[in-house]
Amino acid sequence: MVTDSRRDEPVSPCVSICRLDPDTQICTGCLRTLDEIAAWGRLDRQGRHRVLAAVERRRTAAAARQPARGCDSP
Repeated sequence: MVTDSRRDEPVSPCVSICRLDPDTQICTGCLRTLDEIAAWGRLDRQGRHRVLAAVERRRTAAAARQPARGCDSP
């Protein structure tokens, strides 16, 4: 989890690729829901950590759905 070491605050997972998937309503860049994106600025430290934990679960689930690539795959 990325934090700002000066204040131990969670850093936004935004990567400036802002597109909502029409099926999941999750941003394809940061893997947050629109509600999570909108609330980020108002969330306290614990709330931000909860969002980042949800993002990590989504990232893990997405990786598990990807087909395995062999060592000779491009």
